[in-house]
Amino acid sequence: MKELTIAAEIENIPAVTEFVDAELEECGCPMKTQMQIDIAIDELFGNIARYAYDPGTGDATVRVDVKENPAAVEITFIDGGVPYDPLKKADPDVTLSADEREIGGLGIFMVKKSMDNIAYEYRDGKNILSITKNI
Repeated sequence: MKELTIAAEIENIPAVTEFVDAELEECGCPMKTQMQIDIAIDELFGNIARYAYDPGTGDATVRVDVKENPAAVEITFIDGGVPYDPLKKADPDVTLSADEREIGGLGIFMVKKSMDNIAYEYRDGKNILSITKNI
């Protein structure tokens, strides 16, 4: 397992993506899967950067754990911000046009649809959100 702790700021999304991608490339992750994970990183780390510490700032830790049998990667995002479980938000009604839908929720919906598992817990004053993608 590899871990990166970095300031939860929008401008650090590329650094987080690069960190995770290095692990994915090392384990021979297919490009399509890597792109799905990169989109999830953008959404999840972006949400931490925008909302977890608002109006202040703080750090986030990103852990990458490559598993075997079955081959999968688990990426965990940990922050000490405001408790927030994105999985409790109702999925948007994607049958409605963009103009008719409520703002928000589409990003986490896309993450839920593209990952094989997503889990959230609040423990010891930390938000812990894990995504798993089979490779």
